[in-house]
Amino acid sequence: MRRTQTLLVFLMVGWFCLAAAPSTENDDAGRIIQEALKPSPMENNLRHLTDEIGGRVPGTPAMQRAVEWGIEGLKTAGADTVHTEQFTMPHSWSEGATEMAVSATGTALDPKLMQIPKVEFRVRAVSIAMAPGLAPAKHIPVVDVGEGTSADLKRAGDISGKLVLVHSVVLKTWDDLFAEYTKAPPAIDAAAKGKAKAVAFIATRENDILYRHTNAVAGELERLPMVLVAREDGERIGRLLTSGHPVWADLSIPNEIGGPIKASNVVAELKGSQKPDEFVILGAHLDSWELGTGALDNGCNAALVVDALRAIKSAGLKPKRSIRFILFSGEEQGMIGSRAYARAHRSELDKAAGVIVFDAGTGKTTGFSLGGRKDLLAAGQRLLTPLTQFDATKLTTDMEWGTDHFDFMLEGVPTFVAEQEEANYLVNYHAVSDTYDKVDFPQLKKHVAEAATLSFELANLPERIGPRLTHAQIEQTIDDSHSKEMLKAAGVWDDWVSGKRGRQK
Repeated sequence: MRRTQTLLVFLMVGWFCLAAAPSTENDDAGRIIQEALKPSPMENNLRHLTDEIGGRVPGTPAMQRAVEWGIEGLKTAGADTVHTEQFTMPHSWSEGATEMAVSATGTALDPKLMQIPKVEFRVRAVSIAMAPGLAPAKHIPVVDVGEGTSADLKRAGDISGKLVLVHSVVLKTWDDLFAEYTKAPPAIDAAAKGKAKAVAFIATRENDILYRHTNAVAGELERLPMVLVAREDGERIGRLLTSGHPVWADLSIPNEIGGPIKASNVVAELKGSQKPDEFVILGAHLDSWELGTGALDNGCNAALVVDALRAIKSAGLKPKRSIRFILFSGEEQGMIGSRAYARAHRSELDKAAGVIVFDAGTGKTTGFSLGGRKDLLAAGQRLLTPLTQFDATKLTTDMEWGTDHFDFMLEGVPTFVAEQEEANYLVNYHAVSDTYDKVDFPQLKKHVAEAATLSFELANLPERIGPRLTHAQIEQTIDDSHSKEMLKAAGVWDDWVSGKRGRQK
């Protein structure tokens, strides 16, 4: 009964916000949208970030140059203040020159195959991120374990000292991408328990596209050497094994791993005119993997954050609450930068009026996910009215993981994650092909308009769109949105239960 009453109060607060909104709101939104859609330095800024700075892994010179890029861009855009905030990442990691080759012969089980000449070819492969290296090893037996389920591993038998080959399906949808992340940990667990030498994941992309993933949730190191192999090569190995050929691999993974390193978030602010101690956050992550140049993930949205600030300033508007424009670092290693920021600012999160995050390339925005918060629906829907022209007004109450809103959501702060169409994001995700030419700039300009408008509107509501939830309310939201399994799959459920992550009162 109390939970029902609480929800009713939340909805009443949302309705009050609608009724009390100033009549100039639509005029302000129109001015911001007009400025956002004008030509701006954004294209050149992104070209500099991607073509000239390139892939941005924390701890590298490229990442430091990217931080300087963010500082300069936000200052030029008109921020009242710009500063960096340091945090510690547990490890530095970089890939050496990974090399893999396989050989196969006939088998005594089929005498005809014994007459086939030895098969040898090089395999296009890269190391899985945060995985340990492997000194050059020759003639490692390869075993096919299907998709790496417990049943697959059981059928494979003894995997001790072997290279485990894990199959995949071609990536086509957001669900496929999340499945790629959630299926990997059980396969890794089984491989580690079976004392496998290493794991080879077959790429989910076709046409020899290689990319970088990590299964780390907080910058930790993996337990086993692991590689991602080009789909065509991996499937060829699988067919050789299926047709009865024993297959061996020569494998070298000279990764370089170091101790704790310092990384930085870049934080700019437009100071609020009436409630400067209350604030909205508009954020995107600045770091990327380095196989490509991090244009879609997530350079375009780092450039968006800078340009959203420019649009608000150019419109001649001053928000009632402060707006913080944050370029997070360490997202790819487990959202470390945004987690560090949420923890460092925990004492002021009661005054956070909302967190908006963009992190899915330049596919059309369809709306926003509210992190399980049904109490935000009524007021949130009205805030999106100016975005009707972009058809970006759909609200969902899913709880999501995998980007920089996550720890704010677990701290009970209202969050808005841009929901976007796949467009060309998935095939280029973390890949060698994630480059400047893939960016849809006309669409990105619309996203700037959406981000700037929503940020300004949240900052200008007479009362904040919703309260910061307590631990008990967050727990109820997890239950109501059936998100426990999602948190378990993301590897953060134990941290939530133990108090290492999220609001604990």
